[in-house]
Amino acid sequence: MHFERHALFWTATALLFAYIVQLIAPALLPFAIGLTLAYFLNPVVDAMGRIGIPRWISTTLLLACSTFVIILALVFVVPILFQQAAGLIETAPGAIQRLKTLIETTARENLGPRYPEAETTVRNALDSFTTAVPSLLASVAQSVWSQGSAAYNFVTVILVTPVVFFYVLLDWPNIMAKADSWLPRDEAPQIRALGREIDSRISAFIRGQGVVCILLAIYYAAGFSFAGLNYGLLVGVAMGLAAFIPVFGWSLGAIAAVLLAIVQYWPEMTPILVILGILLGGQALESAILSPYIIGSEVGLHPVWVIFALLTFSYLFGFLGLLVAVPVSAAIGVLVRFALRTYLASSVYKGEIEAVPKDEHQSVS
Repeated sequence: MHFERHALFWTATALLFAYIVQLIAPALLPFAIGLTLAYFLNPVVDAMGRIGIPRWISTTLLLACSTFVIILALVFVVPILFQQAAGLIETAPGAIQRLKTLIETTARENLGPRYPEAETTVRNALDSFTTAVPSLLASVAQSVWSQGSAAYNFVTVILVTPVVFFYVLLDWPNIMAKADSWLPRDEAPQIRALGREIDSRISAFIRGQGVVCILLAIYYAAGFSFAGLNYGLLVGVAMGLAAFIPVFGWSLGAIAAVLLAIVQYWPEMTPILVILGILLGGQALESAILSPYIIGSEVGLHPVWVIFALLTFSYLFGFLGLLVAVPVSAAIGVLVRFALRTYLASSVYKGEIEAVPKDEHQSVS
């Protein structure tokens, strides 16, 4: 019954915690960002502490450096991105109409005499596409806006995140020590071992994927810009940063880049193939070099489980769920594997007779 009681307690605790998080998910965004940044940079503070720099000084330096980088981005990069975003929004209706015309023309040329039979189907599909894309973009924007700023808007995120980042990073050792003091004494060694395994997997994703996202953003932004793609800087930066959300980030960015290339260059195939080459090169760079060497295989999640986690967490917790889906799923994976090992060694699985040690069973007999 020892295993059953513990399983029931921790399952109920996890469900209660998930329910509370779902209720207050919009308010948690600045805290999630601050905690993630503190967790990302904690090894730097630890390294500075080993060479004799007090923790409060290293934390202040990191906050100042991060603020300086953000200010530089706001001054030099963000205005260009906003300009390109405004231009993209302004030209989107014309681009969609041009894409619609290209598809109709291509269908007419390829189908020839058979086009009148398929014309109704083609037009209905195109009308659905031209109606669905703006409504989809509007619904996504509305969802992000409502969840990110219903009660805690962008200004709140900007103000709260640095405060959370500073105090969590400053008090990280105390937080860990306090959490350790709350552990059940009999199970503390086992829980610490699970915590170390969870930490290795989460850190592999958060720190590794953060570096990968920055490198991919630079690669795609530079590649699209040099290729002459309209709004290439905007699409490249967004695509690189969206790589933090596996599978979906690259897929959505690739679709946007290809559609923009078709609208801009058709019927010239060479520039479109160049854009495709940049996309495939980025995917190869991430899969063959960046992810294996920076992240490694520590996350331990199958791609199918990654997709399932992204869909489930985004449905339950919205935009916040997308951000935390993979690291939380990696932690859940560690706990599930531990629970499975415990179950296989328990009387629930083996039965009462098999659970008794062999020597003890013989002596009883």
